[in-house]
Amino acid sequence: MAGIEEVAKLAGVSTATVSRALSGRGHVSPSSRQKVLEAAARLGYVVSSNASSLASGRTRNIGVVIPFLNRWFFSSVLEGAQQALLRHGYDLTLYNLSGDGRERASVFEHFLLRQRVDAVIAVSLELAEPEVARLHDLGKPLVGVGGPIPGVRTLTIDDVAVARLATEHLIGLGHRRIAHIGGDIEFDLDFHLPTNRRIGYEGALRDAGIEVDPRLFAPADFTIRGGYHAAKQLLGVPHDRPTAIFAASDEMAIGSILAARDLGLVVPRDVSIVGIDDHDLSDFFGLSTVAQFPRLQGEKAVEILMEQLEPDADAAPPAATPLPYELRVRSSSARPLEP
Repeated sequence: MAGIEEVAKLAGVSTATVSRALSGRGHVSPSSRQKVLEAAARLGYVVSSNASSLASGRTRNIGVVIPFLNRWFFSSVLEGAQQALLRHGYDLTLYNLSGDGRERASVFEHFLLRQRVDAVIAVSLELAEPEVARLHDLGKPLVGVGGPIPGVRTLTIDDVAVARLATEHLIGLGHRRIAHIGGDIEFDLDFHLPTNRRIGYEGALRDAGIEVDPRLFAPADFTIRGGYHAAKQLLGVPHDRPTAIFAASDEMAIGSILAARDLGLVVPRDVSIVGIDDHDLSDFFGLSTVAQFPRLQGEKAVEILMEQLEPDADAAPPAATPLPYELRVRSSSARPLEP
C-alpha cells in the first residue's frame, strides 16, 4: 500500500499537510484538502488508526456516559452525538450507567481514565468534583448535557421554565384543576429534573391564583406504562377529577392518553394532556408537548467538544449554554367543558 510520502508527492503538498488533511486536525485550505483526498483515493491510501494514535496521542474515540439507554430521550441524544462524531471522523464508546452506583464509580475511576477515549460527553449526570478533577487531570475535555456543572462546558435545559410553559398552556385554555405526573425518587438524583419540573408546574398555578393540591400529583418512572398507571389513579377518582394532566415526559403523557381511553374518557373533551420532549410518537397521538430537541443536544455537545479538542486563543471559558425549547400544540389539549 502507498505511504504518506507518495500521497504528498502526488498531491504536490508536504507530508504534514497530508496528515492534517486526513486527520481533520489543524488548518488546511479547501483546495489542498481536496488534492490530498483525491491523491489518497487514487493510491488507495488509508490512515492507520494505530499509527495515528501513536503519533498524536489521540484515539479519535469519544466516551459518552448516559444513565439510561432504554429511554427515548437518552437514545435520541446519543443518536445526535454519534452522527456528529462520524462527520468529524471520531468513534464513540458508550457507557450505560443503568445499574447500581458501583457501575458509575467503575466507569469514572477506571474505564475513562485509561487511554481509551480522547474526551467525554456526560448526559444528564451531575458530575461530582472528584469525577471532573480526574478527567481534567488527564487533560481529557469534558462536556455536560442537562444541567450546570462547575468548571465544565455544559448544555442546560431550564426544566422549571419548560414545566411552567406546559402548565401555562393548560391554564390559558381555562383549566383550573390540573394534575401533574412527575418522576419518582430514582430520577431526582442528577440535576433534580423531577423536582424542578414540579416547581415550574406549581409556580405557574400559584401565579394564576390556583391553589396547589397535593392530591393532584402522582409519581411515575418516565415510561408509558408508568404514566398509564399514574393517570389511572388520577382519573379514576369519583369526584373532582382533574380536567387536565401535565406529564413530565411524553412517554408518561402517552400512557395518560391510553389510561383515559381505557376509562372511557375522550381526550381532550374530558381531559387535556400535555407532555415534554416531542417524542417520535407524539405527533401520532396528537400530543401537545414542549419540544426540547434531544438530537440537537447531542450534536451541540459534539460541536463544543471539537472546539476543546482543537482550542484556539479565543476559546470560551467553561460556562452553561442554554438549550432551546418550544411549545407544540396538537389535539390532546383544548378548553375544558363548561360546567
